[in-house]
Amino acid sequence: MGKRLIQQARGKGGPTYRSPSFRYKGKPCYLSVKENIQGEIIDIIKCAGHSAPLTVLKYNNGFMNLMIAPEGIRVGDMISYGGKSDLKGGNVLMLKDIPEGTSVYNIEHQPGDGGKFVRSSGTSAKVLSRLKNKVVVLLPSKKQKVFDEKCRATIGMIAGSGRKEKPFLKAGVKYYKMKSKNKLWPSVSGTSQNAVDHPFGGTSSSHKGKPTIAPRNAPPGRKVGSIRPRRMGRKKK
Repeated sequence: MGKRLIQQARGKGGPTYRSPSFRYKGKPCYLSVKENIQGEIIDIIKCAGHSAPLTVLKYNNGFMNLMIAPEGIRVGDMISYGGKSDLKGGNVLMLKDIPEGTSVYNIEHQPGDGGKFVRSSGTSAKVLSRLKNKVVVLLPSKKQKVFDEKCRATIGMIAGSGRKEKPFLKAGVKYYKMKSKNKLWPSVSGTSQNAVDHPFGGTSSSHKGKPTIAPRNAPPGRKVGSIRPRRMGRKKK
Protein backbone atom coordinates (compact mmCIF):
# COMPACT_ATOMS: atom_id res chain seq x y z
CA MET A 1 0.00 0.00 0.00
CA GLY A 2 1.06 3.61 -0.40
CA LYS A 3 2.91 5.34 2.41
CA ARG A 4 2.74 8.94 3.52
CA LEU A 5 6.23 10.26 2.86
CA ILE A 6 7.80 13.05 4.91
CA GLN A 7 7.62 15.34 1.88
CA GLN A 8 3.88 14.68 1.63
CA ALA A 9 3.33 15.25 5.33
CA ARG A 10 5.09 18.60 5.07
CA GLY A 11 2.99 19.59 2.09
CA LYS A 12 -0.20 18.95 4.04
CA GLY A 13 0.69 21.85 6.34
CA GLY A 14 0.24 20.27 9.77
CA PRO A 15 1.63 21.80 12.99
CA THR A 16 4.66 19.48 13.01
CA TYR A 17 6.07 20.90 9.80
CA ARG A 18 4.52 24.37 9.83
CA SER A 19 6.93 27.27 9.46
CA PRO A 20 7.03 29.71 12.45
CA SER A 21 6.04 32.60 10.20
CA PHE A 22 4.65 34.59 13.13
CA ARG A 23 8.28 35.37 14.00
CA TYR A 24 9.12 36.67 10.52
CA LYS A 25 9.44 40.44 10.12
CA GLY A 26 7.89 40.55 6.65
CA LYS A 27 8.55 39.98 2.96
CA PRO A 28 11.30 42.08 1.38
CA CYS A 29 10.17 43.20 -2.07
CA TYR A 30 9.97 46.19 -4.39
CA LEU A 31 7.25 48.82 -4.36
CA SER A 32 4.80 48.90 -7.27
CA VAL A 33 5.62 52.41 -8.41
CA LYS A 34 6.29 53.90 -11.84
CA GLU A 35 7.77 57.27 -10.87
CA ASN A 36 11.26 57.84 -9.49
CA ILE A 37 11.19 57.87 -5.69
CA GLN A 38 13.77 57.98 -2.91
CA GLY A 39 13.79 56.26 0.44
CA GLU A 40 15.81 56.54 3.65
CA ILE A 41 17.11 53.54 5.59
CA ILE A 42 15.73 53.99 9.10
CA ASP A 43 16.75 50.60 10.53
CA ILE A 44 18.64 47.36 9.76
CA ILE A 45 16.99 44.25 11.22
CA LYS A 46 17.51 40.47 11.35
CA CYS A 47 14.74 38.10 10.32
CA ALA A 48 14.74 34.36 11.09
CA GLY A 49 13.27 33.63 7.67
CA HIS A 50 16.16 35.23 5.77
CA SER A 51 19.90 34.62 5.81
CA ALA A 52 20.69 38.25 4.95
CA PRO A 53 19.94 41.36 7.05
CA LEU A 54 16.96 43.46 6.00
CA THR A 55 16.61 47.22 5.77
CA VAL A 56 13.52 49.19 6.79
CA LEU A 57 12.92 51.91 4.20
CA LYS A 58 10.75 55.01 4.45
CA TYR A 59 10.04 56.75 1.13
CA ASN A 60 9.30 60.37 0.33
CA ASN A 61 5.75 59.41 -0.74
CA GLY A 62 4.94 58.04 2.72
CA PHE A 63 5.27 54.29 1.99
CA MET A 64 7.46 51.91 3.99
CA ASN A 65 8.76 48.44 3.11
CA LEU A 66 11.54 45.93 3.70
CA MET A 67 14.44 45.29 1.32
CA ILE A 68 17.45 42.99 1.40
CA ALA A 69 20.46 44.94 2.67
CA PRO A 70 23.43 45.41 0.32
CA GLU A 71 27.06 45.28 1.41
CA GLY A 72 28.30 48.52 2.99
CA ILE A 73 24.89 50.06 3.74
CA ARG A 74 24.18 51.99 6.95
CA VAL A 75 21.28 53.71 8.71
CA GLY A 76 20.57 57.11 7.20
CA ASP A 77 21.66 56.25 3.65
CA MET A 78 19.32 57.05 0.77
CA ILE A 79 18.28 54.64 -1.99
CA SER A 80 16.33 55.43 -5.14
CA TYR A 81 14.10 53.72 -7.71
CA GLY A 82 14.05 54.38 -11.43
CA GLY A 83 16.12 54.79 -14.58
CA LYS A 84 17.73 58.06 -13.44
CA SER A 85 19.24 56.45 -10.35
CA ASP A 86 23.01 56.20 -9.90
CA LEU A 87 24.83 52.86 -9.97
CA LYS A 88 25.16 52.89 -6.18
CA GLY A 89 24.71 49.89 -3.91
CA GLY A 90 21.05 49.56 -2.90
CA ASN A 91 19.52 51.48 -5.80
CA VAL A 92 16.81 49.70 -7.83
CA LEU A 93 16.80 49.85 -11.63
CA MET A 94 15.39 47.92 -14.55
CA LEU A 95 17.80 45.50 -16.18
CA LYS A 96 17.70 47.53 -19.39
CA ASP A 97 19.22 50.51 -17.50
CA ILE A 98 22.04 48.51 -15.88
CA PRO A 99 25.31 48.31 -17.87
CA GLU A 100 27.09 45.03 -18.57
CA GLY A 101 29.40 43.77 -15.83
CA THR A 102 27.40 45.27 -12.97
CA SER A 103 26.73 43.14 -9.89
CA VAL A 104 23.02 42.88 -9.02
CA TYR A 105 20.74 40.88 -6.72
CA ASN A 106 17.04 40.30 -5.96
CA ILE A 107 16.13 39.99 -9.63
CA GLU A 108 12.48 39.79 -10.64
CA HIS A 109 11.28 36.75 -12.56
CA GLN A 110 8.43 38.71 -14.13
CA PRO A 111 8.18 42.50 -14.12
CA GLY A 112 6.46 43.59 -10.92
CA ASP A 113 6.71 40.39 -8.84
CA GLY A 114 9.03 41.99 -6.24
CA GLY A 115 12.16 39.89 -6.76
CA LYS A 116 12.74 36.11 -6.86
CA PHE A 117 16.38 35.38 -7.76
CA VAL A 118 19.66 35.92 -5.83
CA ARG A 119 18.38 36.71 -2.34
CA SER A 120 20.69 34.82 0.07
CA SER A 121 23.48 36.52 2.02
CA GLY A 122 26.81 37.17 0.33
CA THR A 123 25.57 36.45 -3.20
CA SER A 124 25.33 38.53 -6.35
CA ALA A 125 24.68 38.06 -10.06
CA LYS A 126 26.29 39.80 -13.02
CA VAL A 127 24.72 41.37 -16.08
CA LEU A 128 26.39 39.79 -19.11
CA SER A 129 24.78 40.99 -22.34
CA ARG A 130 21.63 42.26 -23.99
CA LEU A 131 19.33 40.71 -26.55
CA LYS A 132 16.17 42.07 -28.15
CA ASN A 133 13.95 43.01 -25.17
CA LYS A 134 15.96 40.56 -23.03
CA VAL A 135 18.98 40.68 -20.72
CA VAL A 136 21.35 37.77 -20.00
CA VAL A 137 22.41 37.46 -16.35
CA LEU A 138 25.07 35.18 -14.83
CA LEU A 139 23.63 33.70 -11.62
CA PRO A 140 25.75 32.64 -8.59
CA SER A 141 25.37 29.01 -9.74
CA LYS A 142 27.30 29.98 -12.93
CA LYS A 143 24.16 29.40 -14.95
CA GLN A 144 23.14 32.03 -17.49
CA LYS A 145 19.48 33.03 -17.42
CA VAL A 146 17.56 35.34 -19.75
CA PHE A 147 15.28 37.93 -18.10
CA ASP A 148 12.84 40.48 -19.43
CA GLU A 149 14.53 43.88 -19.74
CA LYS A 150 11.77 45.45 -17.61
CA CYS A 151 12.55 43.23 -14.63
CA ARG A 152 14.01 45.17 -11.72
CA ALA A 153 17.16 44.39 -9.75
CA THR A 154 19.19 45.98 -6.96
CA ILE A 155 22.74 47.19 -7.51
CA GLY A 156 25.51 45.63 -5.42
CA MET A 157 26.10 42.47 -3.41
CA ILE A 158 24.00 41.21 -0.50
CA ALA A 159 25.40 41.76 2.98
CA GLY A 160 26.37 38.92 5.32
CA SER A 161 28.99 37.28 3.12
CA GLY A 162 30.80 35.60 6.03
CA ARG A 163 27.84 33.47 7.09
CA LYS A 164 29.14 30.20 5.63
CA GLU A 165 32.60 30.68 7.16
CA LYS A 166 31.30 30.26 10.72
CA PRO A 167 30.95 26.55 11.64
CA PHE A 168 27.88 25.18 13.40
CA LEU A 169 30.14 23.04 15.69
CA LYS A 170 27.36 20.66 16.75
CA ALA A 171 24.20 19.15 15.35
CA GLY A 172 21.90 20.82 17.90
CA VAL A 173 22.74 24.31 16.61
CA LYS A 174 22.16 23.18 13.04
CA TYR A 175 18.81 21.64 14.02
CA TYR A 176 17.40 24.87 15.46
CA LYS A 177 18.82 26.92 12.58
CA MET A 178 16.98 24.76 10.05
CA LYS A 179 13.85 24.63 12.21
CA SER A 180 13.62 28.43 12.22
CA LYS A 181 13.09 28.30 8.44
CA ASN A 182 11.05 25.08 8.43
CA LYS A 183 13.72 23.18 6.50
CA LEU A 184 13.84 19.39 6.48
CA TRP A 185 16.98 18.39 8.41
CA PRO A 186 18.71 16.00 8.82
CA SER A 187 18.22 14.47 5.39
CA VAL A 188 18.00 10.67 5.71
CA SER A 189 17.92 8.28 2.78
CA GLY A 190 14.79 6.24 2.20
CA THR A 191 16.62 2.95 2.74
CA SER A 192 17.57 4.02 6.27
CA GLN A 193 13.99 4.77 7.34
CA ASN A 194 11.39 2.51 8.87
CA ALA A 195 8.85 0.65 6.76
CA VAL A 196 6.05 2.99 7.82
CA ASP A 197 7.98 6.07 6.69
CA HIS A 198 9.20 5.17 3.21
CA PRO A 199 8.66 2.46 0.57
CA PHE A 200 12.42 1.72 0.50
CA GLY A 201 12.81 1.20 4.27
CA GLY A 202 12.02 -1.62 6.61
CA THR A 203 14.91 -3.99 7.28
CA SER A 204 17.81 -3.98 9.73
CA SER A 205 19.90 -6.57 7.88
CA SER A 206 22.90 -5.87 5.71
CA HIS A 207 20.70 -5.99 2.62
CA LYS A 208 18.89 -2.68 3.00
CA GLY A 209 16.37 -1.11 0.70
CA LYS A 210 14.06 -2.25 -2.04
CA PRO A 211 13.94 -1.74 -5.82
CA THR A 212 13.91 1.93 -6.76
CA ILE A 213 11.59 1.44 -9.73
CA ALA A 214 8.01 2.44 -9.00
CA PRO A 215 5.51 0.43 -11.06
CA ARG A 216 3.19 2.19 -13.45
CA ASN A 217 0.09 1.48 -11.35
CA ALA A 218 1.68 2.37 -8.00
CA PRO A 219 -0.40 4.46 -5.54
CA PRO A 220 0.65 8.07 -4.88
CA GLY A 221 2.66 7.23 -1.74
CA ARG A 222 4.76 4.67 -3.60
CA LYS A 223 5.85 6.79 -6.56
CA VAL A 224 9.46 7.43 -5.53
CA GLY A 225 12.75 6.59 -7.22
CA SER A 226 12.66 5.77 -10.93
CA ILE A 227 9.01 6.23 -11.84
CA ARG A 228 7.85 3.84 -14.59
CA PRO A 229 11.04 4.14 -16.72
CA ARG A 230 10.81 3.05 -20.34
CA ARG A 231 14.09 1.16 -20.06
CA MET A 232 16.64 0.35 -17.38
CA GLY A 233 20.16 -1.02 -17.84
CA ARG A 234 21.78 -1.99 -21.10
CA LYS A 235 19.74 -1.96 -24.26
CA LYS A 236 19.10 -5.42 -25.68
CA LYS A 237 20.00 -5.97 -29.31
